[in-house]
Amino acid sequence: MFKKSILTAALLMVTVVAAHAEKTVVDAKIKHYAPAAGVAGNLGSIGSDSLNNLMTYWAEGFKKKYPNVNIQIEGKGSSTAPPALIAGTAQLGPMSREMKSSEIEEFEKKYGYKPTRIGVALDSLAVFVNKDNPIKSLSLDKVDAIFSKTHKRGGADVTTWGQLGVTGKLAAMPISMYGRNSASGTYGYFKEHALSKGDFKNSVKEQPGSASVVEGVAKDIGAIGYSGIGYATSGVRAVPLTDKEGGKVAEATYANVLNKSYPMSRMLYIYVAKKPGQPLPKVVEEFLRYTLSKEGQDIVVKDGYDPLTAKLVEDQLKTLK
Repeated sequence: MFKKSILTAALLMVTVVAAHAEKTVVDAKIKHYAPAAGVAGNLGSIGSDSLNNLMTYWAEGFKKKYPNVNIQIEGKGSSTAPPALIAGTAQLGPMSREMKSSEIEEFEKKYGYKPTRIGVALDSLAVFVNKDNPIKSLSLDKVDAIFSKTHKRGGADVTTWGQLGVTGKLAAMPISMYGRNSASGTYGYFKEHALSKGDFKNSVKEQPGSASVVEGVAKDIGAIGYSGIGYATSGVRAVPLTDKEGGKVAEATYANVLNKSYPMSRMLYIYVAKKPGQPLPKVVEEFLRYTLSKEGQDIVVKDGYDPLTAKLVEDQLKTLK
């Protein structure tokens, strides 16, 4: 399972647009990983599809340092992480959204304390169009008008590219929408932030993973879809966004994530069960320390996501104590 997932992630990574990695540099103040003694055993990760490639590459790097660690990774959606942590079938619960209060309550019923959340990377949740689509930008108001049937942002329904100002052969073409299924944290984040908690249209083509969303958009000139920026390929283009119609437009760049001008920037997390005042199991703690090291954040950049700053890393490391 692990070898297969590494191959899959490698094939996906080859297609990621390289420009992102060339522009983004990991904070020089982030420390290199210092291996610890006595790290061995089994490590299971169940959760986010958006984080699946990152988890796979982190696991590969971690195993090089600790050959006696056996790691299994499953990425079917953020909503699968809390039940896995509660049941004890995984020690790591990667999520592309924060846990809901109901999920935290269920966790607390089992353990008697709340789960610990560790931020491991930054992401621009991108709205992708086909690389040959000329649209210059979109507001989240328009995104809501495209994807939602309830239009909580107040706009009129949008069904063709011509309604968005696109001319030529695309103008009369129906907009083909690609999205994630409800198990996905990306689905939940997009629903909350882009659709103001409104309902998706029934015509949105729900996909089991981020890669298939991007693949669908790359093959369809009239398509639009949403996914973490780490799944960008040469066949699609991330549309610059603004929150409100007429507002300042921002591209999905690292600088715009840090200054919060990009309206759909987010933290990506790993949740763990850490009893207050007690250390995590050594293999779990060291894996998290590896993700928050210079080596771990270099992998974040190579996979197309944005690295944490040294200050953010420092804040996350405090949660491990």
